[in-house]
Amino acid sequence: MIVCIAEKPSVARDIADVLGAKQRKDGYIEGNGYQVTWTFGHLCTLKEPHEYTPSWKAWSLSSLPMIPPRFGIKLIEDPGIQKQFQIIERLMQAADEIINCGDAGQEGELIQRWVMQKAGAHCPVKRLWISSLTEEAIREGFAKLQDQSQFQSLYEAGLSRAIGDWLLGMNATRLYTLKYGQNRQILSIGRVQTPTLALIVNRQQEIEHFVPKQYWELKTVYRDTTFSAIVRKSDEELAEEAAQSNAPAKKKKEEDNRGIPPITDEATGKALLERISHVPFTVTDISLKKGNEAPPRLFDLTSLQVECNKKFSYSADMTLKLIQSLYEKKVATYPRVDTTFLSDDIYPKCPKILEGLKDYAAFTSPLAGQKLIKSKKVFDNSKVTDHHAIIPTGVQPHGLTDMEKNVFDLIARRFIAVFYPDCKFSTTTVTGKADDIEFRVSGKQIIDPGWRVIFAKEPKDDTKEGEEESVLPAFTKGESGPHTPMLNEKWTQPPKPYTEATLLRAMETAGKLVDNEELRDALKENGIGRPSTRAAIIETLFKRHYIRKERKSLIATPTGVELIGLIREELLKSAELTGIWEKKLREIERHSYNAKQFLDELKQMVGEIVTSVLSDNTNRRVTVMPEEPEKKKKAAPRAKKATASAPTPQPALPEGDAIIGTKCPLCGKGTILKGKTAYGCSEWKNGCTFRKPF
Repeated sequence: MIVCIAEKPSVARDIADVLGAKQRKDGYIEGNGYQVTWTFGHLCTLKEPHEYTPSWKAWSLSSLPMIPPRFGIKLIEDPGIQKQFQIIERLMQAADEIINCGDAGQEGELIQRWVMQKAGAHCPVKRLWISSLTEEAIREGFAKLQDQSQFQSLYEAGLSRAIGDWLLGMNATRLYTLKYGQNRQILSIGRVQTPTLALIVNRQQEIEHFVPKQYWELKTVYRDTTFSAIVRKSDEELAEEAAQSNAPAKKKKEEDNRGIPPITDEATGKALLERISHVPFTVTDISLKKGNEAPPRLFDLTSLQVECNKKFSYSADMTLKLIQSLYEKKVATYPRVDTTFLSDDIYPKCPKILEGLKDYAAFTSPLAGQKLIKSKKVFDNSKVTDHHAIIPTGVQPHGLTDMEKNVFDLIARRFIAVFYPDCKFSTTTVTGKADDIEFRVSGKQIIDPGWRVIFAKEPKDDTKEGEEESVLPAFTKGESGPHTPMLNEKWTQPPKPYTEATLLRAMETAGKLVDNEELRDALKENGIGRPSTRAAIIETLFKRHYIRKERKSLIATPTGVELIGLIREELLKSAELTGIWEKKLREIERHSYNAKQFLDELKQMVGEIVTSVLSDNTNRRVTVMPEEPEKKKKAAPRAKKATASAPTPQPALPEGDAIIGTKCPLCGKGTILKGKTAYGCSEWKNGCTFRKPF
C-alpha cells in the first residue's frame, strides 16, 4: 500500500480524486492501492525548554543561555491533532512506500518530515512537487516523483530556521523580560520580528526628529505652460542618486548638472524674480525622445501583498489567506514564491491558460492564434528555483468572494499583459531662458498604449514631478515673448511612516529603499523573513502591542519604541545582519553552506547577547502598557448580545483595516468586510447587524 500525506484535507481530496481513491475512511481516503491522509499544517513542534531539563521550567537569568545538546520534536497538544497523528502513524507503519505531498516549499517539507520522524516511518519515501492543484498538474507531478533525498537540503534549511528561531526567541525573550520587563510585561524578541520593529521605530524617530528646511522654487508661465527653473544638484544629492542606482558616484560634467543653486533664502529668490521680470522668455531647445515601457512584472507573493495593500487596503496576512484560497480553488498557482519569472517549460502552456480566462476574452482574443511574445523579463530559467511567479491556472473561477475576485483580477491582468507589446511613448522637453536663467518643462504623450489597455480603468501612477501625460503646445526654437514669473515658498518634507506595503518592500531589501526592480531582485537574497512568513511577523507585532495602525500608517507604540531603545545589541535589531542570516539559510537550501556552522554561529551569538545584557548595570526598564479601556467598553455590549448567559469577555477589536477578515464579534459566524463607510459582517444577509464606522 502507498501512503500519500498532504498538508490539508482539501488538498488530500484533490489528490485522492486523481489517484482513483474513493473510499472515505476516518482520517484518510483509500482505493486503487493508495491511502491518502493529511495533516492540519504543523502537527509537531520543537520541544519546550522544560522538556529538555526541568530546571528550565522556571524563568531565571542564571539558567541562560538555554542550549539543548540535541533538539527534539513533540506532538502539539490538541485532541484533534493527536487523533489524526495516530491514524497517520498506523498507516505509515504498514506502508510499502510513502509519498510526501506537502506544500512544495521549506515549511511544507519540515511539516511532513517531522510527522514521518515522529511516526517512525521506515519505508522508501518519494516527493510530489507541484505548483498548482489542477488535475493536470497533479497527474504530471505523480509522473515525475522524486526521491526524498533530493530535498534533504530543503529540510535542513527549514530545520535550521526553526532551531535558530527557538534559540534566539526563547533565550532573548526570557533575558529581556527578566532584565527589563519589571516582571509584569513579557518582552517578546524574535530573529525577524525585532529587526522589523526596529525598521518602524527608526522611521518614526526620523520623522519625529526631522527639522523642516525652507526653500523657494522659481517658475514662470509662458504661453499657458509652467516652466521650472533648472536647479543644480548638491554633492549629497548626486551621491544619493549613485547609491540608489548602485553605481559609483562619478563627478558629473557641468553640462549634466547645470542650473541655479538651490534657493534657500527669500531675498535671493526675490532678486532672481526681479532679474527676469522685465526680460522676455526665449525657447532655446526642444528635444523629442521616444521610449518603450515594458509590461509590469508578474507577481511574487510580496509584490502581490504590496499591490493589494495599496489598492484595496488588505493586510499582508489577509492577502496571503486570499491567494492561498485561490490556490486551493485551483485557479491560481502556488503562492509562497519570491520570483517574478516563469520557467521556459510554462511557455507552451500559456495559450491554454489564456483561453481559460473567459471573463477576460476582450483582452485574450487578440492573442488567440498568434505566436505569443516570449520576453526574457518574463521567461528565465536562471531566475526560477522551486516555483515560478504567481499566475492563473486557466481554470474558470467559480464561487469566489468579492475579495478573492479582486486578487484574482490583479493576477489575471498581469499575466495577460506580459504577452502584449510594450507601451510606446514620446517625451518632449522644452528648455528656455530669461536673462541667462534656464527653465525646463516636459510632457509625455502615449503613442501606442500596448499593454496599458488592460489597465485602462485604473488611475494612472504618479508621473515624475514636472512631467505630465499630456501634449505640450507646439513651441519653436528661438521664439520669444512675455512671461509671468513666480516664486513659491516650499518646505522639505519628512519621510513617510511605513504602511504594510512599504514595510514589506523594506523587509524584502533589508531596509534599503530601492525602486529599481533589477537591484531589488539582487537584494532579495539578503531580505529579512521569507515571503510566506512576513505577513505573520507583522501580525505578531500587532498582537504584542508593539505597533498599531493609524489609517494605513504603521505606528510603533511606546512599548515598541522603548524595547528597541533598550536593545543595544545590533545583532538583534539590525535588518542588515538578519538579512545575512537569511542569505545563509538560502545557501543551506542550495548546498553551499553548512547547517551545523549556521547553528554554531547562532549559539555563539546567543551566548554573547546574554553576557552583554547581564553586564548592563543601568536601571533601564520598559513602561508596562495597560490595555485600552475604551476598546473593552465597546466589546462588552456585543458579547452580551451574542450570548444571553454569562458572556465570555471579547478581545479588543483590531484598529483600522487590521479588522478585515477577523471573526465577527457579534454573531461569531461571519468575518469582517470593508464597506464604503463602515466595517460590517459577511453574515449581514442572514441578519447580523454588526457595524463599525471608519
